[in-house]
Amino acid sequence: MGVDYYNVLKVGRNVSEEDLKKAYRKLAMRWHPDKNPNNKKEAEAKFKQISEAYEVLSDPQKRVVYDQYGEDGLKGQMPSTGSGAGAFANGSGQSGYRFNPRNAEDIFAEFFGASNPFSGMNGSAFGSRNGRPTFGDGKFGTENSFRSFNESGTSSGLRKAAPIENKLPCTLEELYNGCVRKMKISRNILDGGGKSMPVEEVLSIGVKPGWKKGTKITFPEKGNEQPGLIPADLVFVIDEKPHDVFKRDGSDLVVAQKISLVDALSDYTISLLTLDGRTLNIPCNEIITPGYEKVLPKEGMPLAKETRKRGNLIIKFDVKFPSQLSTEQKAGIKRLLAGSA
Repeated sequence: MGVDYYNVLKVGRNVSEEDLKKAYRKLAMRWHPDKNPNNKKEAEAKFKQISEAYEVLSDPQKRVVYDQYGEDGLKGQMPSTGSGAGAFANGSGQSGYRFNPRNAEDIFAEFFGASNPFSGMNGSAFGSRNGRPTFGDGKFGTENSFRSFNESGTSSGLRKAAPIENKLPCTLEELYNGCVRKMKISRNILDGGGKSMPVEEVLSIGVKPGWKKGTKITFPEKGNEQPGLIPADLVFVIDEKPHDVFKRDGSDLVVAQKISLVDALSDYTISLLTLDGRTLNIPCNEIITPGYEKVLPKEGMPLAKETRKRGNLIIKFDVKFPSQLSTEQKAGIKRLLAGSA
């Protein structure tokens, strides 16, 4: 597994995008090397690790690879077999996905952007290092520099555009097994001279096993860039496509099974193809009455928080009675069932 990025940022594995930003903001401010002149070596190491953790967990594709394969998988040692690896492995059997951490100072500068409380300020306490803002001369500025920066990460004079939401329809198979979806987007960005220009990008969305309808995946500030406005977040909302066989009920899967009266009163076997391609042969040796339900534990949907656990498969029987019987058939049934009540 290597480094536990969730532990580095002091967050849970189900952390939201907003809480992830808050955790990075707090720890990056605390451990920036120029704020810690007396233990600069330790601060540099922590600052680098905090930035790397945020870079991974804030990117849906990197996060899903990390959650499945850990740090080793991110950095080129991911196995090429299994349901999740196929999207990243190349034809030679070696992983085609390799994560190279960005410079921690670049991540810091990009995160705070135009609202960076330390950029563009007067005084020798603030300078730049290779074009990136720093807290030079071992000083960290005054309390006022913090007060001008509110908790949402935006300055009071710069408004952020409203989030843009788009549905992401997924099959039940994709939500059961997990997958990586590629979404092509078009947006406008500002060039160095402030002129708007169109660009196209392909976003990778790591859909985790067990995700439900309504789950949101956020790509921060991927909306159109406009002068004096922070770009909107682009949000994809999971939508669930109807399935021909299964209906989802929370973490359970429900199957409606029609059965004749003859089969309901005798031994009967149901054959079902599961969402991960297995065939289940389910014997029903009990008497099946109208409204009867058969429950198969651990054959339902994976739990998003604990994907090794699963809900139940529930088979709901619909017993079909004959529309009519002859006098002879009725008499035969009476003889067969006499004394069985």
